Amino acid sequence: MDFDLSEEQRLLKESVDGLLADAYDFDARKKYMKEKGGWSKALWGKLAEQGLLGLPFAETDGGFGAGAVETMIVMEALGKALVVEPYLATVV
Repeated sequence: MDFDLSEEQRLLKESVDGLLADAYDFDARKKYMKEKGGWSKALWGKLAEQGLLGLPFAETDGGFGAGAVETMIVMEALGKALVVEPYLATVV
């Protein structure tokens, strides 16, 4: 069995990792947690711009029709960065 990521999956991982590396460090997280709601609406907008909020939903429903592996890639990156935005509760 081949457990390597496809080229598309690698690009997704690089994209999410890059976004979080640029926008999410310890000080930013502390700042985000002080915002109304406890998370960054600006970062949430960036997640939406990249299509991550519609990732696991069918294309007929306005999503991208990605599968469990793609969702896992995003969740792994969000967990690694200790992201406080409500991705799990909203998308998964």
